[in-house]
Amino acid sequence: MELQTIKQRFAIIGNSALLNRALEKAVQVAPTDISVLVTGESGVGKENIPKIIHSQSARKHNPYIAVNCGAIPEGTIDSELFGHEKGSFTGATSTRKGYFEEADSGTIFLDEVAELPLATQVRLLRVLETGEFLKVGSSKTQKTDVRIVAATNVGMEEAIRNGQFREDLYYRLNTVEIHLPPLRERANDIHLLFRKFASDFANKYHMPVIQLDENAVELINNYRWPGNIRQLKNFTEEISVIETKRHVGSDVIQRYLPESTQSNLPMIYRNASGTSGSQSDFSTERDILYKVLFDMRSDINDLKKLTLELMKEDRPSSDRFKEDNAKLLAKVYDEFESDTVLEVAPQRSESSPISETHDLYADDEIIEESLTLQEQEVEMIRKALDRNRGKRKDAASELGISERTLYRKIKQYKL
Repeated sequence: MELQTIKQRFAIIGNSALLNRALEKAVQVAPTDISVLVTGESGVGKENIPKIIHSQSARKHNPYIAVNCGAIPEGTIDSELFGHEKGSFTGATSTRKGYFEEADSGTIFLDEVAELPLATQVRLLRVLETGEFLKVGSSKTQKTDVRIVAATNVGMEEAIRNGQFREDLYYRLNTVEIHLPPLRERANDIHLLFRKFASDFANKYHMPVIQLDENAVELINNYRWPGNIRQLKNFTEEISVIETKRHVGSDVIQRYLPESTQSNLPMIYRNASGTSGSQSDFSTERDILYKVLFDMRSDINDLKKLTLELMKEDRPSSDRFKEDNAKLLAKVYDEFESDTVLEVAPQRSESSPISETHDLYADDEIIEESLTLQEQEVEMIRKALDRNRGKRKDAASELGISERTLYRKIKQYKL
């Protein structure tokens, strides 16, 4: 079947090369019985791939069952997937067939497969290897002939490293991987999708179709759309219902996309092999470290200014100089991370223009216990919260991080 026919049948909008490649792979593997793992961020439309595969396979006239593994409680998921015998647990008043028994000779789609408990993963691995399973509370082995297509929006390799997913099961599911690109990598498809959704909602709510001017189109094309197609659809519905004018510009769009006015600084995103669509801990800690260094530079400038003023006054032994200078040095050392104890006892040097000032510390030692980066981060967050009277939004703005990141740090460090 031609790719355009597939798109029309499953209402898939877009001409991105990455999207087309994913659809082509789905059509190519459909006639076989090999397992497929669909990867991609939340909201990219992964649920369409198993439907395409099933419709183009020899199993198309047999059952197709989609299971959201993340929505089933851990205590009942084995019963849902494999069934149970009467009396096998409290509330099991009758024998029940599971999804694998119901989908015999057909296709089963396991969405959010990474959410499966480890014990259930063992049962699933046995189905993939031998086609056999046991109902909960039964000792009788049953056979099933099911094509399995799984999907996930998390980095499976990272889940394996963290002990949350079995490596052998991953390789059995991932015989063929089909990756759906995020919407930000399909910029030319964004306006096409918007027009399709706008037309659908105009028909649904009996109103004229909302349209965008050139600036508004450019704005939505450059927006990151972290929620992907699902977010774009909700955005289109909201603006279609609320706006009274049917032709809107970028000024109107900005009110519905508040993040579009923020600077688009580089961020580290997780890729399909392992990392998520949020800013990483490394990036957050790096930003805080930069702020520490900038503050430290300011303190050093104050220290230089104070030193030069007192040298001009020809009062190198001034008690005020020693007291103020020591405070500034202590503050600088407190903000600077070092693996060794800091010791200041400089020697007089004829070539040094500040050698007379150093004599003040010939008999003194300033020893400051070094702080780790984490301790510095905790202290900075605590001070920012104190200065802003506990208002997280203002504290996050001062620290140069998002309010969500600050909330996670507060919870992590139990502040």
